[in-house]
Amino acid sequence: MTEKISAAASREITVANAVDGKLGLGDLRMDPAALAHQAAVAAEGGNPQLAENFLRAAELALIDDEQVMALYEALRPHRSTAADLDDLRTSLLATGAPRCAALVEQAAAVYARRGLLR
Repeated sequence: MTEKISAAASREITVANAVDGKLGLGDLRMDPAALAHQAAVAAEGGNPQLAENFLRAAELALIDDEQVMALYEALRPHRSTAADLDDLRTSLLATGAPRCAALVEQAAAVYARRGLLR
C-alpha cells in the first residue's frame, strides 16, 4: 500500500523542532483518510458513535482553522439564533461537510427546545 507522505512526515516531529519554529500547525493537522480509517476501525469494533465522531473530524480537517473555531463558537449556548445555525448548516453542506451540517441541525433543534438560542 502506497500512502501520500504529508509535509509533517518529511520532517521529524519533535518538541525541539516545534520550539524552534520548524513545525507549524499545518504539520500537525490530521489527515482525513487516517480519520476515515479510524472510523472504519471503530465501526468494526462495535462503536458507531466513535465512528461518527471520526467521520465528522475528517470533514473538519478539510475546513480552515478560522471556520472550525467559528463553528465551535456558534455552538456554544446562547451564542447563535436559529437562523444563524441554519446559515451555518447550509455553509457546511456547501463545504462538503454533511455530517457536521447534520450535527448543527440537531444542535439547533435541541437548543430551541431547551431555550439555549440567542
